[in-house]
Amino acid sequence: MRVLVTGAAGYVGSHACKALAQAGFEPVGLDNMQRAGIRNLPWGPLEVADICDRPALNAVLDKYRPQAAMHFAAYAYVGESVAAPDIYYRNNVGGSVTLLSALRDAGIDKFIFSGSCAVYGMSNVCSIVESHPQAPISPYGASKQMVERILLDFEAAFGIRHVVLRYFNAAGADPDGEIGECHDPETHVIPLAIQTALGRRPVFEVFGCDYATSDGSAVRDYVHVSDLARAHVLSLQYLLQGGASVALNLGTGRGHSVLEVVKAVEFATKRRVNLRQAPRRPGDPAILVADPSHAAAVLGWRAEIAAIGEIVQTAASWEIRRPGILGAAHVHL
Repeated sequence: MRVLVTGAAGYVGSHACKALAQAGFEPVGLDNMQRAGIRNLPWGPLEVADICDRPALNAVLDKYRPQAAMHFAAYAYVGESVAAPDIYYRNNVGGSVTLLSALRDAGIDKFIFSGSCAVYGMSNVCSIVESHPQAPISPYGASKQMVERILLDFEAAFGIRHVVLRYFNAAGADPDGEIGECHDPETHVIPLAIQTALGRRPVFEVFGCDYATSDGSAVRDYVHVSDLARAHVLSLQYLLQGGASVALNLGTGRGHSVLEVVKAVEFATKRRVNLRQAPRRPGDPAILVADPSHAAAVLGWRAEIAAIGEIVQTAASWEIRRPGILGAAHVHL
């Protein structure tokens, strides 16, 4: 069976395509390639099109006739969303509405959405459950929250069932070494620290060293990208079996500080990471960790690559084999 995968050439989308193919599905990739991390998808066809282009969507749906859709085609830079909210609302919200309308008209009623813990905003609890109040503090987080609401309305009006997967910190790379994280600009902690260790960046900035944590740096829940991809396949199987719409947190349930990540990077690369302390950034909570128990109950999903050392090792193995991008390391947690 065919599954439409938007944003298929991106970080999580490409890993999901591989996971789908391994599970016996045919992923039909769709990406406008403006922010693509890879250029070829060996696990299925790739159509170059934009989710805001309704005629192009119609043509792809008519050509392949998929039975379900996974939606990864979102802009995902928090800082950029603050500076250019129009771009984020046009693509992340407007594009999602265009996509959902096209799916409705094509009779496709199973939808898996790449969500984010950014919908929770500044949390004051250490372990977040799905019922935690949503108060996003950036246009990026707000755009994810809006699409969640739109999905509820589309289900009520048109019967499109959905699974929303709220990622915490996606990390790592395909253990087989075929694909990995490739953003431009790069904003994630682990690849930035690895690139600094490898000499591709001059310095790795740690934003805030005075948090109420074990070593003063911020703590996050890093979840391996292959585990995220597997959760999407399980979500598809859940919907195919008649499962009801649901929103689920995806994380390991365990947090690691930025300085713990740095130590793991130094161990994996056998090189020192040149650090520079910087002030806290507004809006960064001290600790942000998922309670993934609902995903375990609904999907039977648990993170399998959960040790921070193993996550970092997969990322380092990937990073060592790809060209570096010189520049300052500006970290987004």
